[in-house]
Amino acid sequence: MVEEEAKSLPMELSEKGGVDNNGFVQNETFDDEETDTSSQEEVPKTCIVDADPVATEELVLKPYAGMPKEVLLKFSSQARYRVTREILFWLIIIAAVVLVCATIAIIALSPKCLDWWQASPIYQIYPRSFKDSNMDGNGDLKGIQEKLDHITYLNIKTIWITSFYKSPLKDLGYGAEDFYDIDPMFGSMSDFENLLAAIHDRGLKVIMDLIPNHTSDKHQWFQLSRNRTGKYTDYYIWQDCTQAAGSVAPPNNWVSVFGNSSWQFDDVRKQCYFHQFGKEQPDLNFRNLAVQQEIHDIIKFWLGKGIDGFSFSAVKFLLEATHLRDEPQVNKSQNPESITAYSQLYHDYTTTQVGMHDIIRSFRQTMNQFSSEPGRYRFLGSDGDEKENIEATMMYYGTPFVKEADFPFNFNLINMKNLSGNSIFEAVDLWMKNMPAGKWPNWAVGSPNAARISSRIGKEYVNVINMLLLTLPGTPVTYYGEEIGMENIASENVSEELINSDPVVVTFPEKSPMQWDGKVNAGFTEGNSSWLPVNSDYQSVNVEMQMTWSNSTLNLYRELTSLRNNELPIHRGWMCYIWNDSNVFAYVRELDGLDRVFMMVLNFGQESTIDLKAVVPSLPSEAIIRLSTNFSNAGKAVNTKLIKTEMGEGLVLEYKTAKPVHTMEAFQGNCFVAEKACYSSAFNLLYVNC
Repeated sequence: MVEEEAKSLPMELSEKGGVDNNGFVQNETFDDEETDTSSQEEVPKTCIVDADPVATEELVLKPYAGMPKEVLLKFSSQARYRVTREILFWLIIIAAVVLVCATIAIIALSPKCLDWWQASPIYQIYPRSFKDSNMDGNGDLKGIQEKLDHITYLNIKTIWITSFYKSPLKDLGYGAEDFYDIDPMFGSMSDFENLLAAIHDRGLKVIMDLIPNHTSDKHQWFQLSRNRTGKYTDYYIWQDCTQAAGSVAPPNNWVSVFGNSSWQFDDVRKQCYFHQFGKEQPDLNFRNLAVQQEIHDIIKFWLGKGIDGFSFSAVKFLLEATHLRDEPQVNKSQNPESITAYSQLYHDYTTTQVGMHDIIRSFRQTMNQFSSEPGRYRFLGSDGDEKENIEATMMYYGTPFVKEADFPFNFNLINMKNLSGNSIFEAVDLWMKNMPAGKWPNWAVGSPNAARISSRIGKEYVNVINMLLLTLPGTPVTYYGEEIGMENIASENVSEELINSDPVVVTFPEKSPMQWDGKVNAGFTEGNSSWLPVNSDYQSVNVEMQMTWSNSTLNLYRELTSLRNNELPIHRGWMCYIWNDSNVFAYVRELDGLDRVFMMVLNFGQESTIDLKAVVPSLPSEAIIRLSTNFSNAGKAVNTKLIKTEMGEGLVLEYKTAKPVHTMEAFQGNCFVAEKACYSSAFNLLYVNC
């Protein structure tokens, strides 16, 4: 017995002392030792009895850095690791799905972003009068480039340059001699390319004029046509006319816009050609498809150069009736032989003929070929000035299915016969109530073909007109110089030599040179003289002086453009009329989701006091003056029951309300919105489903 115990003791000690650390042993060996219990020699029972099972389990099964794939797979199948891994996996999947769905929802619910031609006012430049760079007395393209900082100073990002094609400059350049070249008076093609690059470098856009209706009689096409050369034979509208005793009997009674017969006999071709404007501007024959293709090629040429859009002028004259019947007289009792003025006929056969809109839509299609690149949409505007027929004007927008112009230019505020709160309301309401749903409005208060604001309605109304222009919904168009309140020049200041060389000059005194400073020639030119005389008030009305005067027309203009650019209700919100009378026109601009409202109270008559709280009971008792034509009033509070305005005064009032005017039943017929959007303060974004 003692001998047996002695024999077993070393073995037990040996086995106890021989318990190896299997933590770094291959898994197969560990498994063999763990599972093969039939062999007493390999794993004695005394070893199991003496080993600590818990310590051994922890030592063997605890994961460790650098463990091989086989060990990792063993642990990965355990519940505590598998469940955690699956939870993380599905959380990632759910988060990804939520993110995708949120992105889709934001895109689907977000309103259409305003395009560049909607987001900024348009600044119209008559290049001959903007800035002279070479001292010849004529403004030019380099001069425009020199003054681009003025455009950015005004918070404007779109420039509209009127015609600068090579031209004999009859009718001030609106009859092109070559649509593919720059008139030397304005510079070279290289000058234009440099100007275009400088404009785009500043993040600005540029629109240029195109008058497709006619050319100059110096144009190569006309010279070939009058000689009946090939395809050019029918590029213009030719008709036989009789000539006897030194006078020409035209084919019918059609009269040109400038007066007298619209037919001119040509000694070379021995026929009469048709001209809706001056005799030096023969009309193209747009019933000839080759002529249409020529215009498409011109559009492609300039878009290829990089311009951002066109303003198409005189488009209602593109087609004439082929039957050549006499147009009806306004006064049927008038002797037909005495008709010489354009206003003496109804122009049923020479304007807005069937097929004219199809031609403009084809221009749109050509421009769309250049609009596919993001951020490079090409704008199409048309004059569409149908003064007596608003429905005809609205047709230039196109149809819900076929787009035409982005907008026809709106001259209602220019064409008003008198100024009052009521007449302003009528001009605005006429456009807004007739504009097709979903279209974008625009407003102009000056142009190269109309008297300046100061001369047309008076200096005292310049600021309030600019306030109206820049707070109405849509795109405002400012004619150069209106931001400082320039006036027409007096016709007696125009030289007799200039009148004799171009009699049209005296009818457009609003084209006088831009007044930059108080130096000689108003800083327009460093030469001895300018093509038109500078207005005599240039020493007090100029950009340099008004930049330093806080209460100037220029600084008010800048404040208004800044307000328009930065405040969503004015940028793209609702407009609701709340008051108009012989003196005052008042309206609000508001946006769903925002409790901040802007109310414009504009005086276009005499001193007036109105109670707007009685009209809109939800108005607060006080509103703050955000902007005023008198800068010293900014920041003051006004009683909404007693809003007083002086002659020509304008107020932009700001207040908060939980009940916007456009939600009130009483004002449903007086509220309009073009690009509807709602504001979410929680997410600081716009959405469409209000």
